[in-house]
Amino acid sequence: MPHTTPTDRVLVVTGASTGIGAATARRAVEAGWRVALAARSTDKLATLAEELGAERATTIPCDVSDYADQERMAATVVERFGRLDAVFANAGVGGEPGGFSGAPPESWRRIVEVNILGVAHTLRATLSHVKAARGHVLITGSIAGRRTLAGSMYGASKWAVTAIGYNLREELAGTGVRVTLIEPGMVDTPFFDEEKPDALRPDDIARGVVYALSQPDSVDVSELVILPTPKAT
Repeated sequence: MPHTTPTDRVLVVTGASTGIGAATARRAVEAGWRVALAARSTDKLATLAEELGAERATTIPCDVSDYADQERMAATVVERFGRLDAVFANAGVGGEPGGFSGAPPESWRRIVEVNILGVAHTLRATLSHVKAARGHVLITGSIAGRRTLAGSMYGASKWAVTAIGYNLREELAGTGVRVTLIEPGMVDTPFFDEEKPDALRPDDIARGVVYALSQPDSVDVSELVILPTPKAT
């Protein structure tokens, strides 16, 4: 594929309507990328796309747990922009309290469908295009995928995401595609019902994503663990 400038390149962001996804879309457009915004919330997507501009952003309603939706997403991106260079598999959901002793079992199914299968579906739907572009895959993991959290199916799902990132990197070795795991600590997003004043902000993570994307082809940022600075005592 011929050399391209950042203004030619296209980034797909799942879970793009709020939080880390929306902040990343803003930062990516600022850095010269065109973005495809995928999420279930069509009204929020439309508002964000209007902010970013029709020439730089397009919206795609998508439930990441539905593989057919993800196939349609990838096809729409290529039809709209003519290429797909990078994907940020960012969509995710949280759990409910109670641990393995008391949490509603139906809440576990949604975690697995979105946090694990949703990432796998995104990869399966987009990798042929990313490989053709010798592009970049970024995945939102979590520090919860590095530490033990009592009774947390969410944490278990993020351990699985960490494994997906490692295994994908091995699969793509020699293709020219880079794989970056983004592993934040607590981020103050709509993910939580209450404000988390000591947590990271979505833009903190977005800057990390764009940092990884902005590296030269010879540099592979394999993991970024991003944590809030401990409070001064």
